[in-house]
Amino acid sequence: MPSTVVPAHGLVQQGLATPAALHWNLATGPLVELAVQRGEGLLSEHGALVVKTGKHTGRSANDKFIVRDAATDGTIWWDKNKSITPEQFAAIKADFETALKGKSDLFVQDLFGGSQPEHRVKVRVITEFAWHSLFIRTLLVRPELADLAAFVPEYTIIDLPSFKADPARHGCRSETVVAVDFEGKTILIGGTAYAGEMKKSVFSILNYLLPLKGVMPMHCSANIGAAGDTAIFFGLSGTGKTTLSADASRTLIGDDEHGWSDTAVFNFEGGCYAKMIRLSAEAEPEIYATTRRFGTVLENVVMDPDTRVIDLDDNSLAENSRGSYPIDFIPNASADNMGPVPRNIIMLTADAFGILPPIAKLTPDQAMYHFLSGYTARVAGTEIGVTEPDATFSTCFGAPFMPRHPSVYGNLLKERIAKGGVDVWLVNTGWTGGGAGTGGTGTRMPIKVTRALLNAALDGSLKTAEFRTDDNFGFAVPVSVPGVEPKILNPRETWADKAAFDAKAKALVGMFIANFAQFEAHVDASVRDSAPKAA
Repeated sequence: MPSTVVPAHGLVQQGLATPAALHWNLATGPLVELAVQRGEGLLSEHGALVVKTGKHTGRSANDKFIVRDAATDGTIWWDKNKSITPEQFAAIKADFETALKGKSDLFVQDLFGGSQPEHRVKVRVITEFAWHSLFIRTLLVRPELADLAAFVPEYTIIDLPSFKADPARHGCRSETVVAVDFEGKTILIGGTAYAGEMKKSVFSILNYLLPLKGVMPMHCSANIGAAGDTAIFFGLSGTGKTTLSADASRTLIGDDEHGWSDTAVFNFEGGCYAKMIRLSAEAEPEIYATTRRFGTVLENVVMDPDTRVIDLDDNSLAENSRGSYPIDFIPNASADNMGPVPRNIIMLTADAFGILPPIAKLTPDQAMYHFLSGYTARVAGTEIGVTEPDATFSTCFGAPFMPRHPSVYGNLLKERIAKGGVDVWLVNTGWTGGGAGTGGTGTRMPIKVTRALLNAALDGSLKTAEFRTDDNFGFAVPVSVPGVEPKILNPRETWADKAAFDAKAKALVGMFIANFAQFEAHVDASVRDSAPKAA
């Protein structure tokens, strides 16, 4: 299989000697063919590549380590990021280099992290799987062919699922390791076949670099309306970030990772990575259509081996089944992965306790408070050991990918909101009428209600509505919105047992207050005053 473009600055120039056959910058067709030939995956009836990632069906957050050296000692948020020494990283890297020498084939992609030229980073990704090479080529920004010959990487990622780390030698926790050396500009991923580790590693690089340039890195989706109005959607997994941004009436910038510069909102990526479990052709037609395209990679989606028919409702392989596809598989995607600075920010939360209203308007101080809180709730069945709704606070809606202290990102966001006069909305895509879980009386917020409220927020009509001040959280909640039943706008009114609502609301407020204690010394009094009030 011939290489496409071999750059002059190759692996030898990086000090990575290997006798392996190097497959440089292969395109989709050859990579799919090789993945099938090598037994890495199978084609579905409609041409998507279906693969399994083994025991790792999600990120291994507890196995990620950052080198603690003179440069990172005072810049990394060590409360939440685990460290290894330069010597331990050197041992891991030496063993990775030995492993590379034992491979018969390796796949190399030269790519950009970031669509805005002045703020992107050049990344070389070396993988032992053809489908991993296809995945990262799909997810990052692809240079023009003419630019590849002169490509010199700034950062290098080596991904070897077959590598087994040694905790005693490498200073890690298990045989799985994600080791990050910001000064050496190298990331090593071993012992896991979950492809998302690669894309999130690039996100971590940009989260580390961009704040120094005054650019706000964000774990969010983004789209543009017909009037050129950009909207940003923050949200953790399962809150609807990808679904709600894939709106046929708006142009998609991207579904997961973006930067906010002085002149643009720009996608860090060139593809999308959507959850596939129970994907609905009716509710999410644009994303569903990608499952029937050659070039899409479906991870841990169950498929009949004879008929090659996929079953998106079957979670026997993973609840976190995923699909990766080029962004232009979405019909109304932006051609250059960029849009104007935002007019609206949507913070999505899936409140499984049924306390938060379906939409609320936030002040800049409240926006920073809820951004630093990063609240959502996990529901029984989505993760092993979760049997009842469980509050989750992931600061900046992406704590695992934030190397610097959250206040760095929170202050950047607050400044940009105030400077641009941006409207900020908190949207609950979770439960109403009660909570989820055993004995819960609630039901999931109807997506039609969420879309109606979002449309009103994005077209500006919601700003003229009558608002009330929420008794628990102090933010402004609309009293009535055309096309939406008024009762659903006031969560307490949807509960049959009002005393139960009050008790659960008090408990949730307490969770917010306890979680935010870690940030109080790092924010202004006006942000602290935006906290919900304990009764």
